[in-house]
Amino acid sequence: MEQIKAYLDQLAAISQSDWNFFTSKLQRHVIKKKAVFLQINEIENHISFIESGVVRLFIPKENPAKEITFGFSFKDQFISAYDSFLTQTPSAYQLQALTETTLLRMTYSDLQEVYKNTQIGNLVGRLTAERLFLLKSSREQNLLNLTAEERYLKLFKERPELLKVIPLKYISSYIGVTAQALSRIRKRV
Repeated sequence: MEQIKAYLDQLAAISQSDWNFFTSKLQRHVIKKKAVFLQINEIENHISFIESGVVRLFIPKENPAKEITFGFSFKDQFISAYDSFLTQTPSAYQLQALTETTLLRMTYSDLQEVYKNTQIGNLVGRLTAERLFLLKSSREQNLLNLTAEERYLKLFKERPELLKVIPLKYISSYIGVTAQALSRIRKRV
């Protein structure tokens, strides 16, 4: 709970009563390495804070080599199939723990109660939504404006720990190239 408290304290001052109400709605959940914890076509009913671990967002394909990885989330970040969570409609993608991952989870209905019953709820919700939007916007701009090699270099400049925990097949998909093209990029750099 200390990690999420530190994260939220960066956003705004939280009263003790708001904190107590907020934490009463959180449940700790440990997910095994490689486990998919949200399947395609399931409705996302949780927003989660990653205490430890790495999560991959991806679109599955019949041939696993053709899966499309479009996002990663790490320790001290929120994770959700956020569009499904907001609309309470089936998800078009899956969430997978790439390492053993510990989450602090809150259900959709509990989050609505936090919004309704605390002063901090709406602020935290808005700031979290803004962060997710900025990550999505940045990714789209990178795909449109940078070469594959530039995307690779930028990714590892910003997140050098990725090489240690994320298989290269997911990284190649994330930057929009084949595994062979990523191999050539890595040889050049």
